[in-house]
Amino acid sequence: MTFSAQGAPPPVVEIKPDDRRYADLQMRGYNRRFVGTPDSVYLVSDTQQVVDVVNQAVRDGKRIAVRSGGHCAEGLIDDPAVEAVIDLSMMDGVGYDADMRAFVVQGGVKLGRLYEVLDMGWGVTLPGGSCPGVGVGGHVTGGGNGVLSRQYGTISDYLYAIEIVVVDADGKANVVVATREQDDEHRDLWWAHAGGGGGNFGIVTRFWFRDPAARGDDPASILPPSPTAYTQVTAVWQWDALDESLFALLVKNFMSWSERNAAPGLPTAVVHGEMAALRKEGGAVMLMGWLDPSAEGSGDLLEAYLAEVTDGLPEPMMIRQENEPWLYRVLNIPDEAAAVGLDAARLRTKIKSAYLRAPLDDDQVSTLHRHLTQPGYEHHAAGVMLATWGGRINEVGPTQTAITQRDSIVLMSFISSWNESADDDKHLAWVRAFYADVFSATGGVPVSNDQTAGCYINWPDTDISDPRFNKSGVHWSALFYGDNYTKLQKVKSRWDPNGIFRHALSIEGI
Repeated sequence: MTFSAQGAPPPVVEIKPDDRRYADLQMRGYNRRFVGTPDSVYLVSDTQQVVDVVNQAVRDGKRIAVRSGGHCAEGLIDDPAVEAVIDLSMMDGVGYDADMRAFVVQGGVKLGRLYEVLDMGWGVTLPGGSCPGVGVGGHVTGGGNGVLSRQYGTISDYLYAIEIVVVDADGKANVVVATREQDDEHRDLWWAHAGGGGGNFGIVTRFWFRDPAARGDDPASILPPSPTAYTQVTAVWQWDALDESLFALLVKNFMSWSERNAAPGLPTAVVHGEMAALRKEGGAVMLMGWLDPSAEGSGDLLEAYLAEVTDGLPEPMMIRQENEPWLYRVLNIPDEAAAVGLDAARLRTKIKSAYLRAPLDDDQVSTLHRHLTQPGYEHHAAGVMLATWGGRINEVGPTQTAITQRDSIVLMSFISSWNESADDDKHLAWVRAFYADVFSATGGVPVSNDQTAGCYINWPDTDISDPRFNKSGVHWSALFYGDNYTKLQKVKSRWDPNGIFRHALSIEGI
């Protein structure tokens, strides 16, 4: 299936440092802590062009990286060692493939375009993330999730097939199509891309999506229906209304609701909740809930969620409920940097993650409060977020895809954002100390045990591979991939035997 209306695709465009467009291509993404200096950036328009560029780069001994949307949280692509960046942004077609009986999406498509075409064309959607500028390439391969995931699963749970450019032992680039069909000899490659992380095995030029439970060939029935609307409720407290005990009560109420409602098959799976606590200089602690108002009993479910999590707390400074058209809201997410008074074009950030299988204990909750309120780090754009996990996500077994975290209740993120490079050390030190203190009992990281289940690979964190920060003695791979790592290594050895596709957190061959 092709996406161009007529004729051949545009030729490969090679952008070198003396080209006026080079700076724009350097500045892709959102984390200005990392700016690449490749010899060339290649803008490609079809799969054969990817093959040709990869073959040339391999012959020339160039270090390769691939970019879909450019939202990587670490310098995995914008690495000084990378000499050739293959940019897929021109490959942005979305359509229905009747032969595959699945939706086909090129590797440079961004989530906003994906949602818009699926919704406007067929009234369907995929349960991915909420940032419209994120590219499908890294998002899908890392097990992307969002506000619909408790109801429908992760976006990679709908991955039916991939078309990928790989490099064989002789250094030759080849195109492989791998599906989830049990008799597919390439099925291991599909499995690895359903949550095994981007940039590990090759360059995915096309993705196909179809619900594993779908039957027939009606495109309007093979993916989840788009929500009828977007309903969000937000409760906001000023920090001066919450002492340590009240803050702890809010955190514990949220985790308790998440724990009781994490199992698959519960009606509350339609509710996605988040709690965000910025540093006290940010002025607010927020509780949010989302759902599709057409879900059975949705009004009661959202009201019950809000009532349970706020039980025993003072009245919020504000409670706001918004009801907006689904697609409008998805495509017009407020700029998070601007919301906290930062310049998005100069945003520098550090994010760390943790999956919870059980609620944090009292000491950990106290540690959250201390790092969010103690003096010495007066910065408003830093904090912690807890997001509900479970529901349909936990319906899939931990080995059915490469995503091992299938029994969690909460996904946590620890983050600080800023604008000035001179402040890097200060902000990095704060978020690292915060994270290390919360998980001090397990070496400063959320190792897999009864309470925690490692980290989210789509928020890559190179600290996890550094013994200065990971003092657990547990290899970084176990935190991201658990017991699935050995199989991922076998896939790596089979499909990328020369280690052509690598970065600071890439899968290592056996």
